[in-house]
Amino acid sequence: MHSRHQRLASLTKLLTSHVNVGRHRDALAFFSRMVSDPSLPPLSDPSFAYAFPLALKSSSALRLPSAAAAADSLHALAAKCGFLSSPFFASALVASYGACASPALARRLFDELPHRNAIVCSAMISVHIRSGDLAGALRELDLMDVAPTASCFNSVIAAVAESGEHPARAIDLYRRMQRMGVLPSLITLLALVPSCTALGALSSIKEVHGFATRHGMFASCHLGSSLIEAYGRCGSLAGARNVFDQVQERDVVVWSSIVSAYAFHGHADVAMSLFRHMELDNVRPDGIMFLGVLKACGHAGHADDALKYFDVLTKIFGVEACGDHYSCLVDVLGRAGRLRQAYDVIQTMPVKVTAKAWGALLAACRKYGEVGLAEVAGRALFEIEPENAGNFVSLANIYSGMGMHDKAEQVRREMEQRGVRRLPGSSWMIHCKSRC
Repeated sequence: MHSRHQRLASLTKLLTSHVNVGRHRDALAFFSRMVSDPSLPPLSDPSFAYAFPLALKSSSALRLPSAAAAADSLHALAAKCGFLSSPFFASALVASYGACASPALARRLFDELPHRNAIVCSAMISVHIRSGDLAGALRELDLMDVAPTASCFNSVIAAVAESGEHPARAIDLYRRMQRMGVLPSLITLLALVPSCTALGALSSIKEVHGFATRHGMFASCHLGSSLIEAYGRCGSLAGARNVFDQVQERDVVVWSSIVSAYAFHGHADVAMSLFRHMELDNVRPDGIMFLGVLKACGHAGHADDALKYFDVLTKIFGVEACGDHYSCLVDVLGRAGRLRQAYDVIQTMPVKVTAKAWGALLAACRKYGEVGLAEVAGRALFEIEPENAGNFVSLANIYSGMGMHDKAEQVRREMEQRGVRRLPGSSWMIHCKSRC
């Protein structure tokens, strides 16, 4: 008998390896052979309870039309063998029904379970989240008849943050878990920071920062970069710099976050100095850093530096420039009054020209009173964004500002003919000619 259990343990390990590397069809076939293998203990043996969840995981992962039916079969078999009392199996079955888009079946099973622990409740919370039922997930957390774990809270906090709705609720959950004696983990903080940022809640960001400091979590570059961005969005460059100094191993994401924070608030010289320090630290820049550097140059009015760094980053560091980088370069040149050069960048872009690039040129034309290029940019925008009234209003106002009222009136009429509705708050600068 002992050898039969040893063989089952060995085969379960092989089944686990199939599942872990994603060989789910092989895993299901292997499980089927295990079920019918006479050399193994009977299915009712408690040792078999470890193999069932693995089969459920593979069945769900394949997302086959028959996956729900397979889960039903395994459910019936497990009930017959008495495995539903195992939280390990029950949570896997609840999750399997959820993955098969059968939240009602998951709910029914959950309600029928004789024993529910935090693992099973966490699986049910995940089913609600997977099906887009955030209210259900929150309700499940509130109604748990066992103490929730960090995993239960983390799932709901992350779902609240991802939804973008009621970000204050994520902060409330974070405080609630601490009142209940549940220690937030790194995963908790990573899920929470976006909600703090969305609220612009500097006090909450400081609260998270303080917790991370007290619990030695700044070995994580991911948390460091998230907090730097959060502080930057809230206007606290001192807080951003404090976090940056605490991060032990700085990767390119951390460097990009601090450079972008200073660039966003117009401290271009500091941003550029940080970029040079990053080079000395032998960290290779990426596309996000590339964008931060260009924005810093734009805020400082350093068009020549922007061109230089554009070449350095693409030719020396091999960073691939995308539409956002070219649009940002157009904006930098436009701000500096180098409109023809900005237009040349658009003309020679190796990627698709976006509305952002033409919009940057149009804005610069308005600032400097350049009618010819404004007309080119405006016409391009009319084709890319035919329903964007702002583009029509901008071009018409450029004409009006230069005293070209007939042209401005033509744009207004064209907008009406195209059926484009002017947005509330946008105003025409069209002057009617005197009829005297």
